[in-house]
Amino acid sequence: MKNGITQFSVLIVSGAQRDAAYIADMLMGGAFRPVSSAQSGGEARRLFLQNSYDLVIINTPLPDEFGYALAEHITEQSAAGVLLIVKSELFEEASARAEACGVLTLRRPVSRPLFYQAVRMLAAVQNRWRRMDGENRKLREKMEEVRIVARAKCILVEYLRMSEQQAHRYIEKQAMDMRTSKRNIAENILKTYN
Repeated sequence: MKNGITQFSVLIVSGAQRDAAYIADMLMGGAFRPVSSAQSGGEARRLFLQNSYDLVIINTPLPDEFGYALAEHITEQSAAGVLLIVKSELFEEASARAEACGVLTLRRPVSRPLFYQAVRMLAAVQNRWRRMDGENRKLREKMEEVRIVARAKCILVEYLRMSEQQAHRYIEKQAMDMRTSKRNIAENILKTYN
């Protein structure tokens, strides 16, 4: 986020540099920065190994492939939103195939307002994805903490013959007394008895 505006890094994949420049120009506003470009599917895959992108715009066909495989690869390997731009006569087939893996499809020629609306929609989905991913990460961390504390309680029950309630209170009290988390106390218990 920069100046209160969420920033989205963008990768434009297009065989023609002038088309890539036109697409970059249509990304008006400061929300879409930085903008990178690739001229082929292979180059886009290499860039993806080095960087992460929030949005990927694929202007089909590419010199080394049509673009479906690249779009599928990106959706499988990352959380990036993908927009596929195809010729008008290929739109129905392309959208049916691409939407199955969560890719938004636009037919060419694309008007500026429609393009910008599609990109903003993709950005809105990315914002929601980021929020859900953050919540998911917190839940995984909490579940891991519960698992570690439960294992530590089992060790206290087994080795020190405490009841489960006593073990629970012991871990809580140690955490309060030492001003640390129950997870840290539990991890120390696991290290001591394992």
